[in-house]
Amino acid sequence: MSIKEFSFELITQDDKARLGKIYTPRGVIDTPAFMPVGTQGTIKGIFTDDILKTNTQIILGNTYHLLLRPGVEILNKFKGLHNFMNWKKPILTDSGGYQIMSLSKLNKIDLEIGAIFNSHIDGKKIILSPEKSIQVQKSIDSDIVMVLDECPKLTSDKKILSKAIDVSTNWAKRSKIEFGNDKSKALFGIVQGGLYKDLRIESIEKLIEIDFSGYAMGGLAVGEKQHDMFKILNETTNYLPKEKPRYLMGVGTPSDILGAVKEGIDMFDCVMPTRSGRTGLAFSWEGKLNLKNSKYQNDKMPLDENCEIRELNKYSKSYLNHLIKSNEMMASMLISLHNIYFYQQFMREIQKNIKNGTFQSFYKKYINLFD
Repeated sequence: MSIKEFSFELITQDDKARLGKIYTPRGVIDTPAFMPVGTQGTIKGIFTDDILKTNTQIILGNTYHLLLRPGVEILNKFKGLHNFMNWKKPILTDSGGYQIMSLSKLNKIDLEIGAIFNSHIDGKKIILSPEKSIQVQKSIDSDIVMVLDECPKLTSDKKILSKAIDVSTNWAKRSKIEFGNDKSKALFGIVQGGLYKDLRIESIEKLIEIDFSGYAMGGLAVGEKQHDMFKILNETTNYLPKEKPRYLMGVGTPSDILGAVKEGIDMFDCVMPTRSGRTGLAFSWEGKLNLKNSKYQNDKMPLDENCEIRELNKYSKSYLNHLIKSNEMMASMLISLHNIYFYQQFMREIQKNIKNGTFQSFYKKYINLFD
């Protein structure tokens, strides 16, 4: 079947947990979906072919970082990031809004212009307006494009959060105008409002009025307690359009994902699998395993007997423990690959349990396993 336009199908629900499919010209994405993060056009330490073998259907790239390196000129020469990094499936790109927060010491916000950065690489002045963000994402040839937003740091100050909604709404309107009417791709709006139900609803209503292909929950996973994140999702996801995908940005651990799926979220991204892999932390059906721990020194069992990618099921925890202690780069490569594989298996089990109407039991069994 040749797909020419972006669309979303909600197949079934188990209470608020949703099973669906996102259709794009570059492939179908089963939801709930996890997107490995390829900030610089690579999933750190993992070959592209191996990412495919984990059943990953979509990855994430970052507008700000790809604007700096390799830059728009090279991306245009390759006709987008897909060709540049040899990835043929869909790509979602963050707009650079998160970097406005995370690199706040290097930028200032001008409502009319956008974010004015001093590059963290060489100090060069970079202007990232809503229009520029969309233009860069078009050079990347993203399948799912995000509007530029202002993502405040964790705060209880309603004035700061209200101002961020005003700025983000203004930028969302400008982003949509710049995006145009390309139905083969999607443009997602980003909800702000911190941990306040009334502000979140205000932001949602303003974005729905503009009308987007999907809606993301921004301004979460910025240091708040997990309970508070789940609470605000519980209070607000029902205000989002039922017929469009919902994306929780920058989340997270398996328990974060599980709790958010319970509240009706469809899409996730996080650096957690590879960042943890580089520190010797593995995620498995046993829970979190710190493979630096001496108790694994004599453990002959693999992390997953069923994972045949790069013959991971032939490497013992003892061997991985040895690689870590020997400071061998292969340790982070193998553990990162395992973690991406596990995350995708975890998502498949979530999908299966929603389909079978057993998600609530699955949730209760695993929600505390990764604490």
